[in-house]
Amino acid sequence: MYSRRRGPATHAGPIAMSFEMPPLPEIALELLEDVSPEQPPGFLRVVRRRLRALYPDGDKSVPFTYDEVDRRSIDAVVLVAYYRDDRGEPWVYLRSALRPPIVFRDSARSPRPDADPRGSIWELPAGLVEPGEQSESGLREAAVRELHEEIGFRLSPDALEELGPSTFPAPGVLAERHFFYCVEVDPAARAEPPLDGSPLEHGGAVASVPVAAALDACRRGVIPDAKTELALRRLEERLA
Repeated sequence: MYSRRRGPATHAGPIAMSFEMPPLPEIALELLEDVSPEQPPGFLRVVRRRLRALYPDGDKSVPFTYDEVDRRSIDAVVLVAYYRDDRGEPWVYLRSALRPPIVFRDSARSPRPDADPRGSIWELPAGLVEPGEQSESGLREAAVRELHEEIGFRLSPDALEELGPSTFPAPGVLAERHFFYCVEVDPAARAEPPLDGSPLEHGGAVASVPVAAALDACRRGVIPDAKTELALRRLEERLA
């Protein structure tokens, strides 16, 4: 059992600061067998394992099969490049992204109609942490690279600030972690982004948007990307 202070909803801030999450159940997984299918080399691969859950009371589940998706570069950086206008209002750079899974999403299996079936959405710049970058300095190098490739800013890794802890965006399917960084930039220093040569990035657009307007677009579903909304909310909280 656990308890927390009681109080009106308007006191959510102090309650949140003093609240301790309850302990997680100590449930372990036992790997019985890796039965991943043979697959040709590709960006993603299916990992299939036979598992058994081990419970704190000593009980065990029946064996079950669990599929997940893996890739060579498992983690990613998410970047918030922002500046302030003459009135001090913060603006942020977004980039359009064409996402094939959205293009080919089967709307017949959706409980609601999809807003835009074309598959392009506005996102914050982001990119994979490549092999050889799995370190604190490597994360910043990956962030600097992606900011240059996708937005057009050349920055020092030291200019970046961490924007909260890492998150698991889809832990039921992929073990990817997102690492968040923010940096204040000079709009006059932005050049045309060189991109990474991908057909999906060619023809994309870069836009600067007031942070308040971008968050309103998230609330209305115009920006449906979860990592973008999370990072924007963290930035708004930091700048408040």
